[in-house]
Amino acid sequence: MLKKRNQKGFTLIEIIAVLVILGILAAIAIPKYLDMQADAKNKAVAGALSGLISAASMEYGQKLLQGTASATSFTATSPVTVGDFQGTIAGTAGTYTATVTVGPTGDYMTGVSTTYSIKTFKLF
Repeated sequence: MLKKRNQKGFTLIEIIAVLVILGILAAIAIPKYLDMQADAKNKAVAGALSGLISAASMEYGQKLLQGTASATSFTATSPVTVGDFQGTIAGTAGTYTATVTVGPTGDYMTGVSTTYSIKTFKLF
């Protein structure tokens, strides 16, 4: 006659199965998380770039009202601070280039695509 043992806990096979599942999830989730971080950084810079362009438009409008700018000449104040970012606006004769140059931390702009950090636009 066999005695019944009161067994508690998990078998080795069950523990290995859980570890394999966790490993697969980690292998999939970590690269996606890193991609989301880079994408968020690019989108934050793109938002700052839009802020720079808005700041230039506002400054242009103010100078037009003051009579210090005309429809063909305007020099934007540079550098411009937008939130935690800083950038420059350069150009003449209606065509300007906004560039985000400094982020919230010293190395924030490392790896940011120029697609998100530089944009040419027209004011008039």
